Amino acid sequence: MTKNIILALIVLIDGYFLFYFVRDLVKNKAEFQADPGNNYALPFTSFLIFFLSTFGISDFAIGTAIYSHFKWVSIKKLPGTLNAQCAIPVSAMTLFYITAISVGIKTLVVCIICQIIGAYIGPRFVVKLPEKTIKIFVGIGLIIAAFLIFAGQMKWIPTNGTATELYGGKLILAGFLMFLYGALNNIGIGSFSLTMVTVYLLGLNPAAAFPIMMGACAFSLPIGSVQFIKYGDYSRRITLFASVFGVLGVLVAVFIVKALNVYMLKWLVIFVLLYSAYSMLAGQFKHQS
Repeated sequence: MTKNIILALIVLIDGYFLFYFVRDLVKNKAEFQADPGNNYALPFTSFLIFFLSTFGISDFAIGTAIYSHFKWVSIKKLPGTLNAQCAIPVSAMTLFYITAISVGIKTLVVCIICQIIGAYIGPRFVVKLPEKTIKIFVGIGLIIAAFLIFAGQMKWIPTNGTATELYGGKLILAGFLMFLYGALNNIGIGSFSLTMVTVYLLGLNPAAAFPIMMGACAFSLPIGSVQFIKYGDYSRRITLFASVFGVLGVLVAVFIVKALNVYMLKWLVIFVLLYSAYSMLAGQFKHQS
């Protein structure tokens, strides 16, 4: 019953996001036309980003690498774009994972609410940050994501937990961390890898990471993204393509591919993330020296 309520709320929150997004597109047709981005490449990249995201590879990290390399979005608009492009595809993932994987309702609800609060507060501070600061934050986020994936590859992080519910201090800690991850999302630091590590270290069943991280993002991303939409600090073009073709990537991953051996792919992702982090941070440190 509770899961059905959560699923219904996800649909409502997506309607809330779509209302503001479509209204913004209609009001800003000229800005939409002026947004950089290749109309032939964006369907493919959107599909790929969220196809991989369905298997736990951070869409924030891959999106940052692609959009920065092709200069499809300015650094100033990058955090808002990374959040807005995820709103619909991540909700599609969540509708599958919450119904398919068992996790304690109390733990799930606490994690969702705490990340929503962090996501709601974050954008009003991020839009005031200078590009240089955003670059440093995003660059550090890419390094953190690469390290966490590397740690998983090397089996440094325990993944043998069996619990499906958290209690007491562990639940409070999880709530605080999810609040922090919701805020970090708005700077362009994705929460998928961070949430997975948190789930593992707190002793939960590794499979519980998927409904928790995607359930939390299904609520927090639309709410945070609406704030970015109101400020106009996001790429309308990328968000539109991701909302359509990203969902297709999710559906193919869930219903056709279903399982993917991502071990070798993750090594490639680590290299891409570190290269992107270097490209983003090298200029900043060179400028300071």
